[in-house]
Amino acid sequence: MILKVHQLKMQGFKVAEIARKCSLSRTTVYEYLEKELHEAFEWVELLKTRKRKLDPYREHILSWLKEHPDLSASQIQDWLEERCSFKDVGDSTVRTYFRELREQYHIPKTLTYRSYEAIEELPKGKQMQVDFGEMKVQTVDKRWKKLYTIAFVLSHSRYKYSEWQEHPFTTRDVIRCHENAFEYYGGVTEEIVYDQDKLMTVSENGGDIIYTEEFQAYKQERGFSVYLCRAADPESKGKVENVVKFIKRNFAKNRIFYQLETWNEQCLAWLDRKGNYQVHNTIKKRPVEVFAVEKPHLRKVSSILSFESNSNSSISRTVHKDNIIKYKSNRYSLPLGTYKPHSENKVYVSIDQNELIITKEPGGEPLATHPLSHGIGQLIKNTDHSRDKTKGIQAYMYTVIEVFEDSEKIGVFLEEIHLRYPRYIRDQLQLIKKAANDYKPFIQQALDKCIEQKLWSANDLRDLAEHFEKIKKDKTFPSSTDIPVKGLPLEKMRVTASTRELDGYLKILGGV
Repeated sequence: MILKVHQLKMQGFKVAEIARKCSLSRTTVYEYLEKELHEAFEWVELLKTRKRKLDPYREHILSWLKEHPDLSASQIQDWLEERCSFKDVGDSTVRTYFRELREQYHIPKTLTYRSYEAIEELPKGKQMQVDFGEMKVQTVDKRWKKLYTIAFVLSHSRYKYSEWQEHPFTTRDVIRCHENAFEYYGGVTEEIVYDQDKLMTVSENGGDIIYTEEFQAYKQERGFSVYLCRAADPESKGKVENVVKFIKRNFAKNRIFYQLETWNEQCLAWLDRKGNYQVHNTIKKRPVEVFAVEKPHLRKVSSILSFESNSNSSISRTVHKDNIIKYKSNRYSLPLGTYKPHSENKVYVSIDQNELIITKEPGGEPLATHPLSHGIGQLIKNTDHSRDKTKGIQAYMYTVIEVFEDSEKIGVFLEEIHLRYPRYIRDQLQLIKKAANDYKPFIQQALDKCIEQKLWSANDLRDLAEHFEKIKKDKTFPSSTDIPVKGLPLEKMRVTASTRELDGYLKILGGV
């Protein structure tokens, strides 16, 4: 085992993955990785001769085991605490020690077997069995996610149906999956076999089964009889027990999970390819071929989900952020704004003939009505649910136009910008509005110049407005000769200085 742990580590497996593959704890994996090979051999030899915690109680345990061969390790641990006042030992230590004693003294565990007999195959269309399962699968980002499945199987043909979801089943989920199964089979059997599950039954009450309110209403609507298994008796619906294992081990194991819709589509494809096509080991026939003979014996059901309008209950769906719901691997649109962040975003779906009706509350006013699609992966969208993408831009344009004196010229300018910058029109409008506020006295002049020079850009408009403002400042700023001297009367400022003849300067300087 130590060698195997080292080999897996060298192959690039993480400690958590090694622990799962070898059924060890991560602490043990770390401990094994620290050991060199020669240390491992010495350690194993030491284990054979070391003193063990349960050695002082060896004779007690051996006598109990010989007297009661059907004892479990858990009972031994309890007896040690009760009769010997010893409890300083872990569960795994007791199990290991107990197992070694059995092997050493050849004391097999006495088991009581239940007697079974083969029963004749049920007639066509007589019975369907239903069961649930759950499994952890790996996602595309290397995380582990728990999925829940419900499986159906026709007892005569072994024809299977399965559906998965990301949360534990509710009664409403169970009813929805029943409807999908009936549609998949094209009918319903006379009898359906269940466990004593709280989603469908409250109590057995001495043979008078009390069902949950929703399931009772549904059972009456569909008109099938129920066979309820005894508690802790999975063998009484062994067909579907094996189906759940088959689905989990053959379809789900080691499959990468991307999203639920894709997972269910892959499951249906697997049923067609493998689950219902492979020769069944008991009947030695392909379920798909036997189902072709059984299908005419199934009782036809009315249109899917017709019970909802009678019982005032609808199947709920979550509204996604792009204002759609998903139903049977298709997407149906809702009016823009139906999705609200940080809200419940739940709507209810019902089917009326070939129309899918979406309401905010069960039985309420329709939010949307769509033709029911029988395809896969389609987007069914009402044209009035689409956003008018020009509406916000047009309103913004009118806001910008109001800032300018000449609405006709700015209208022409904005149209040209919209043609040249369709992806950036909102940014262009923001620049124009800011320029109009920052350079208000010059913005109309800048606009005239842009149109004259065919400069169709918000940046050009802003730069021109800024340029005109600068020119205006340069013209109004006084020169140094025009600046008055503070404190002198106006009359003295107008006095001119006297001038001398050039001859006077020549005499002073000694010139000719």
